[in-house]
Amino acid sequence: MNPQELMSRTATPLSAPAWPPGPFVSYGVDVLDVHYRSDLEALHRLVPEPLRVREDKVRFQIMRMPDTTGLGDHAAASQAVPVELDGEAGYYLESMYLDSLPALAVGRETAGFPKKLGVPRLYSDVDTLVGTLDYGSVRIALATMGYKHVPLDPDTARAELRTPLFMVKMSREPDGTLTACRLVRMAFEQLTVTGAWSGPARLHLTPHALAPIADLPVAEVTEAHHTQCTDLRYGAPAVVHDYLAG
Repeated sequence: MNPQELMSRTATPLSAPAWPPGPFVSYGVDVLDVHYRSDLEALHRLVPEPLRVREDKVRFQIMRMPDTTGLGDHAAASQAVPVELDGEAGYYLESMYLDSLPALAVGRETAGFPKKLGVPRLYSDVDTLVGTLDYGSVRIALATMGYKHVPLDPDTARAELRTPLFMVKMSREPDGTLTACRLVRMAFEQLTVTGAWSGPARLHLTPHALAPIADLPVAEVTEAHHTQCTDLRYGAPAVVHDYLAG
């Protein structure tokens, strides 16, 4: 294999890359967003500058993606903090847990999504929408919401899902030398909302040493949204701050 062919490969292993080249589009997506008040001091400790924490809230989200080009059927759970950068409102992604190695690998390697292996699930149980997150054999999150209680304005739901995301992408040489440390911005460039609702909700988080989502404790659930959408297209990540450049 000559150097040009080598460098044209998407990822390792070279004979069967961990993810295809994309672009990635998701169909038939189900999303549960639970917004809650938390510990403002804890948020300030976790959110890196130059991002600015906007309020004492956290968004816990479970996204079920049964049909994604190149990645197949998978789900993701995340915690995100409302932030602002240069006047633009967004979310800082503190953590994400996925049940798919290809989706995990492409997100971490290309954009710095803070992804770890976990088992998120989103399903209806009689009259309740239920979201769970397991880390190994331990259940670390349980979210419940009244199933499709109150219609939600589709534009509101679309704006929430298209709010920009910020994450830190780091890379190191084999000897441990830090070669890149950048703040990255990404937003979904397109999606079609097929249904959206709000309703009563509760969220329970369990402390865990290696999946510390309970370090952002639930003080009060303020709102919850259930959104169904399709044609969800991932935008290109962009570097908005280089920490090594000063």
